[in-house]
Amino acid sequence: MTEHLLKPQAKPTPHPTAQYWRKCQVEELFDLPFLDLIFQAASVHRQNFDPHKIQISALLSIKTGGCPEDCAYCPQSAHHKGVGLAKETMMDIDEIIKKAQIAKQRGASRFCMGAAWRGPKPKDIETVSKIISAVKALGMETCGTFGMLQDGMAEDLKAAGLDYYNHNLDTAPDKYNNIIHTRQVEDRMDTLGKVRSAGLKICCGGIVGMEENRADRAALIASLANLDPQPESVPINQLVKVSGTPLQNASDLDWTEFVRTVAVARITMPKSFVRLSAGRTQMPESVQAMCFLAGANSIFVGDKLLVTPNNKEENEDSVLLQKLGLIRE
Repeated sequence: MTEHLLKPQAKPTPHPTAQYWRKCQVEELFDLPFLDLIFQAASVHRQNFDPHKIQISALLSIKTGGCPEDCAYCPQSAHHKGVGLAKETMMDIDEIIKKAQIAKQRGASRFCMGAAWRGPKPKDIETVSKIISAVKALGMETCGTFGMLQDGMAEDLKAAGLDYYNHNLDTAPDKYNNIIHTRQVEDRMDTLGKVRSAGLKICCGGIVGMEENRADRAALIASLANLDPQPESVPINQLVKVSGTPLQNASDLDWTEFVRTVAVARITMPKSFVRLSAGRTQMPESVQAMCFLAGANSIFVGDKLLVTPNNKEENEDSVLLQKLGLIRE
């Protein structure tokens, strides 16, 4: 195999801590012949990870519905009345711990908790800090996604034992305000800065299949890859079309485009865990296997991701991992 398949052909501009990716360079990766791209991504993956190991996480919505943001993809938005999802109060801490214990028994090493807020209030931080500490005491890594943070909140979460903070860029910067109108992409970057300053690891990815084109996907991946330092965890989500949301009738994304996105994420973020996230229920085993070959090395287990369906670990995931000879990290 020729050398040009193992690295971008254009030389990038030097960056203080990592390669800087121009959008045009990322587009060149997307445009490679499909099998050449997969080979390059698999090669990068094997240079940085054990290709037989998969990191397992679980995600629980600890406070569901009623979010004031208007994200076009999200059934938890208060703006999307047709979804019919009721606003709920915070789950009881004992119930959350039971869910975390079940996730650990199913092989999850990280327990991720989400709350449908634009951003938490100080009293909310007190509550989730107690929950984080209790989950941490189970011997699991912890991750939280609670929206935009005020000054000092990231430090409080860190002190409680939080390991990761999830705050996705969602889509390309130029497409952002087509999907979300209640915040700006700069708001996301501001919270990511607070999280990094507090010493937390970052989980940051995006969603594909929201009527974007390949250039938009390249811009999203470039934005993620140029975070300094790069995110430790990069969830790649395929849109789950929910009735009552503005994107309920979005066009189906061809499976090869999703796999290409995973592969390009792996090449541009070689040391990040790339998580095959939402949308796996729509993917045949063969497509999931191709994603693992292309560099995905993390999944969510459990029957739900916040409020949308996910593969049930005790059935589909265990069987698939066994078929592919993959083991939990």
